[in-house]
Amino acid sequence: MTVSATGTPTPQTPAPDPAPETTPPPGASGPAPDRADTAQAAEPTPPTRALPSTPDQPRHGEAVPRVEGLDVAYPQRSTGHAGSTGAPHPGPETTPPPGASGPAPDRAATAQAAEPTPPTRALRSDPDQPRHGEAVLRVEGLDVAYPRRGAGHGGAVGVLGGVGLEVVAGEILGVIGETGSGKTTLARAVVGSAPVTAGRISVEGIEVSALRGRALREHRRSGRVQYMFQDPLRSLDPDLTVIELVGEPLAVAGLAKAERRAAAAEALHRVGLDADALGGRVPAELSGGQRQRVALARAIVTRPALLLADEPVSALDASNRNHVLRLLDSLRRDLGVAIVVISHDLSSLAGIADRIAVLYRGKLVEHGPTAQVLGSPLHPYTALLTASAPRIDRAGGPRAAAGRVTGPVTGPLPWAAAPGACAFAHHCPFADADCRTEPGSSPHPGGRAAACHHPRLPTG
Repeated sequence: MTVSATGTPTPQTPAPDPAPETTPPPGASGPAPDRADTAQAAEPTPPTRALPSTPDQPRHGEAVPRVEGLDVAYPQRSTGHAGSTGAPHPGPETTPPPGASGPAPDRAATAQAAEPTPPTRALRSDPDQPRHGEAVLRVEGLDVAYPRRGAGHGGAVGVLGGVGLEVVAGEILGVIGETGSGKTTLARAVVGSAPVTAGRISVEGIEVSALRGRALREHRRSGRVQYMFQDPLRSLDPDLTVIELVGEPLAVAGLAKAERRAAAAEALHRVGLDADALGGRVPAELSGGQRQRVALARAIVTRPALLLADEPVSALDASNRNHVLRLLDSLRRDLGVAIVVISHDLSSLAGIADRIAVLYRGKLVEHGPTAQVLGSPLHPYTALLTASAPRIDRAGGPRAAAGRVTGPVTGPLPWAAAPGACAFAHHCPFADADCRTEPGSSPHPGGRAAACHHPRLPTG
């Protein structure tokens, strides 16, 4: 306590005890502390000693999580009363119908009965369906270019250049190539979703690349061309049920609700799914293989003449991958649909594709029968693709050596990046002065073609 000049005692506020924090207490006045010193003092110091040992910590090899007799059920969506349906299980098996009552069935008997049975009936006959061998898709001299952002008028980025191919009814054409080669752009151009700057695209004799406005909308609503997207979880509406998703293309075409449900159930049966068990579920309640088959059922419900499948098995395990590939193979034989499969997996295409088309930087560098293209490629880029595919052959075996690209070692080619040069010259071991000009596609025996100045012709 202090005494003022008038003699009145004045209480003195005791100073606060120093606190461990660096910031001043609330209500304190004075200059603000240095921010750098405060941040440096506030940083926690790293631990310098090991965590204390816990006697209850499980040892290596001991089972930590254990799940026994687990049942999972989702609320019913197709009925208004309370109830639940069994959770989907990955794989082709199906579950009991929603709202089924009674004692729980034997698990072994249920699993055996849940295996999908092969389809015993065909979809509705369509007199307009093209016959096997008839040309469904023709692409001639196709160029696709996207406007360049920030370049003003006239700037564009070329994605496809001079692509030409043909697909007939009942045939599977596989399109391969590295990322960015233009595979998906080619499919998008066929359905009218990519800017075509030159060339022609014809589907069943109709030049779809020339359609505009109402004519293009009518062609899309007809369902003659269907696109199967790469990721069904993102492409399927998460709020619609399976039966609604599959029947949606028919709703766009103007069919009545009863007809849509019957056709959707028929398409689901075709791909090995039970409409009664899965029709009321949404995509999030399905396994990956089931979602992919729902997307396939949605694509074939309109009885298309052409199906474009973009990486249909890239996100599936081995069993579901084989199941979807077998479905595609059966659809082209039973329905006569022409199928274009875009894939990075050469082994998958080798089992179902009739012909292979190889794209590199927007150019069609080789195409022909699958066995010849993958077994004895003509273009050096195709040879590199086949050599990079995973194999189980022993190192140095005959098949492992067949895909190697051997040739004269060339140094840097300053003209390789010049306009008009071969797009593969900077990677090709056979590049020479002839490759200063871009090669055109030349025919070869066996229905093959390659765009190369120095094709790797088979010997013997």
